[in-house]
Amino acid sequence: MAREDTEIVASQLADLTRSVEKLKAELEAVRSRADDAQERADTQQERIDLAARELGEVSARLQAAADALRASL
Repeated sequence: MAREDTEIVASQLADLTRSVEKLKAELEAVRSRADDAQERADTQQERIDLAARELGEVSARLQAAADALRASL
């Protein structure tokens, strides 16, 4: 009987090991996707920041042109 119990426990441990390995692989895939998503978000934020700076510069130039036009009238 003890041998059968040992075989049952060994089988259960093998199943558990396979389940843990599967979970590990799934978590690594999720982590990889999360890293990729973060990189895309960082790139988008850099683009947004650049566009905001460029709009600020355009706004300043437009204001200067409007001021010059007013001064010429």
